Amino acid sequence: MLDDAGLRVMELAGKGYCCSQMLVVMALDEMDREDPDLVRAAGGLCNGLGDCSGPCGVLTGAVLALGLYAGKGTDMEEPVDVLPVMLETLRDWFIERTREYGGITCGAILEGGCGSPHPTRCGGLVAEANAKVREILVENGLDPAEGREL
Repeated sequence: MLDDAGLRVMELAGKGYCCSQMLVVMALDEMDREDPDLVRAAGGLCNGLGDCSGPCGVLTGAVLALGLYAGKGTDMEEPVDVLPVMLETLRDWFIERTREYGGITCGAILEGGCGSPHPTRCGGLVAEANAKVREILVENGLDPAEGREL
């Protein structure tokens, strides 16, 4: 039985979003916002930077989601002090989580395949990463529903 995040991942995949875009959309959903430009930009991270040799879009999308909450967005803003720690926590979790696949690249996770995400493997990673982003935010005193003003 799929939870709400799993159902949302299936819905977004059915609409043609890649893993990095799904994580950005899910963060925006949490804040009750839309930002098509940001979602479009996240598309540049699809398929391990295009050829599956780069980091998995689940990781890069989750990094974008954390940056959306804690990064610098205007001349007058400063990044949240704990952003580097949050990014390190996420990276360490993802490295450990994908160890069974032999690495953090899209190609490693897809066992050499590229362009067609594995529905269970990739979908599960997206849902887990979304939960991990929320956990990291809460642990660092940030409200996933609030975010920063766009």
